[in-house]
Amino acid sequence: MGKKINKLKKIRLHREGTNTLIWAFVVIASVAMLLWRGFDSHWPFWVFTIVFGTVYCLVVNFFRCPVRYFPSEDTEGIVVAPADGRIVVIEEVDEHTFFHDRRLMISIFMSPLNVHANWFPVDGTVKSVTHRRGNFHKAWLPKASEENEHADTLIETPEGHMVLCRQIAGAMARRIVTYAKPLEECYIDEHMGFIKFGSRVDVFLPLGTEVCVTMGQKTTGDLTMIGRLPKKDPIETKEQLTEDTL
Repeated sequence: MGKKINKLKKIRLHREGTNTLIWAFVVIASVAMLLWRGFDSHWPFWVFTIVFGTVYCLVVNFFRCPVRYFPSEDTEGIVVAPADGRIVVIEEVDEHTFFHDRRLMISIFMSPLNVHANWFPVDGTVKSVTHRRGNFHKAWLPKASEENEHADTLIETPEGHMVLCRQIAGAMARRIVTYAKPLEECYIDEHMGFIKFGSRVDVFLPLGTEVCVTMGQKTTGDLTMIGRLPKKDPIETKEQLTEDTL
């Protein structure tokens, strides 16, 4: 019982859900009161309360924000999962926006039942943050990475590796929030942003990165190690990045 209580203490609600939860509660409570007073039978009240009470609990569950810390203080070269979800892509791809070369892409799909807070995948310095408008294809489709609305956070690690983290909107997710700011230092354990109502996060890593996850594996944001960056000097240099992204 004690372990369960301690676990509950580590769960809080994300600030992105505060207004949504307050207004939803006010509306549900107001309608429920009208149904209680407006009908001789209390059946409409109970049906409404059960249905919308269940929906409200699901929304509360969506906005939960566990307090997490990576279990090791040595994070050199470590890449952690930026989100809760399931690994849907592990492959080499041509990245045309920032690097213009081959990269290892690891993608995590988040269902509406997952925690939707996003963490920084590596320690480093934020080089750029960009938001690109686009479509709202289903997040697990391959074309979603480039065609869907998304936010890109480019990070340079202390060792000089460039890591791109892409928050992607899906068919349900219509709002991407990014807290990262250019030229600010960032660390594992810090929140990078939030995506509302189901989507996907892609991480683009240099070739030679050791992959520590498998297809279909479930991930826990800020706790699951998805990769280990190569120790050799990275191939990419700042000159390889387009001027408008630095």
